[in-house]
Amino acid sequence: MRRRLINSTLAVVLVVIAVFGGSLVFVESRTITAGAQESVDAEALRIVSIVDSRLIGGEPVTPTILAEQSGAKRYARVSIPGRDAIELGTRPTGSVLRGHAEGERGEIVVVEEARSAITAEVVRTSLTTGGVALLCVVAAILLAVRQANRLVSPLTDLAETAERLGSGDPRPRHKRYGVPELDRVADVLDASAERIARMLTAERRLAADASHQLRTPLTALSMRLEEVAVADDLETVREEATIALTQVERLTDVVERLLTNARDPRTGSAVAFDLDEVVKQQIEEWRPAYRSAGRAIVHSGKQGMRAVGTPGAVAQVLAALIENSLMHGGGTVALRTRVIGNQSVIEVTDEGQGVPADLGARIFERAVSGRSSTGIGLAVARDLAEADGGRLELLQQQPPVFALFLSREVRSRTEPERPVR
Repeated sequence: MRRRLINSTLAVVLVVIAVFGGSLVFVESRTITAGAQESVDAEALRIVSIVDSRLIGGEPVTPTILAEQSGAKRYARVSIPGRDAIELGTRPTGSVLRGHAEGERGEIVVVEEARSAITAEVVRTSLTTGGVALLCVVAAILLAVRQANRLVSPLTDLAETAERLGSGDPRPRHKRYGVPELDRVADVLDASAERIARMLTAERRLAADASHQLRTPLTALSMRLEEVAVADDLETVREEATIALTQVERLTDVVERLLTNARDPRTGSAVAFDLDEVVKQQIEEWRPAYRSAGRAIVHSGKQGMRAVGTPGAVAQVLAALIENSLMHGGGTVALRTRVIGNQSVIEVTDEGQGVPADLGARIFERAVSGRSSTGIGLAVARDLAEADGGRLELLQQQPPVFALFLSREVRSRTEPERPVR
């Protein structure tokens, strides 16, 4: 493309120079020839006037006197009736340009100049015009190269940007070139790069969230199946199988919730639900894991509360908090439900060392963890809570107290708080 731009620009310049330069040389040569003819005629008239004035005054007419008075530089021949012809200068050879004048006494003056001198002047003018044309061609080439580079280099950059996008590198370059059309293409590519980057980030986030969120239900399901495998009593098998099916349903809900959040993190299906059922289900699900670790999980606080949210999402949030206490906490884990204004609150606390001081403000950030964990669980839990219009907060670092705040559905009947173990 660069070569085509240079060639096309150069072709246009050469055509313009050929047309205008040729016309200029033609007109200049005609002007030089016409000027030379006028000069020869004027010199002939000047000499004949000198001859007339001397003849009228009875003065002698000689070559020396005529040369001095006329200042003639060309060949001149003066013919006076009754006298010998007078010649001034050297007669040119070859083709000549001739001037002619007649005096009042019948004298005739002929002035001649060699056409070679005129041709030399025309050649000098043509060479000057050619030199100027050559400079114009050089300047045109330089400008064509500069313009071609200005257009081709951005196209090369844009092609490289498109290639990077195709190879999975969605970083926008934010580079502009001062050409509106090319800048428009660069804007579109940068916008596409940002969209691709967001899509890749969402996909990676979905993969990380899925691997983390599915791990807990799968672990719980595996434990239930192990219980089924070693149980001898049919009733026990049926009970464990029922719990396992419930966990499969929860696993399905987790997958659907992850896909929903991947499409739109603010999309929720909040409904009024019984908070006690969700808390009870989580305690039953995690009790075997805590029993294996030699620890306990208990529930206390206000009963009969109804909250507004997505039961599956609330279960996932509680599962993340309970798992976090199992992995990083110590002693008994307590879930306490209470009411604050128009909100239902579920607090999860344990008897461990708590959250380090340097992580307190960043505990819900992704990839932030005090130990060898992914740092995803609490971040996903906060996203799930916010998607339902709630919020997840760290109320106390030592001992750790995490609280899930949900909108409350007010019921006419209230029950006193009693511990449930």
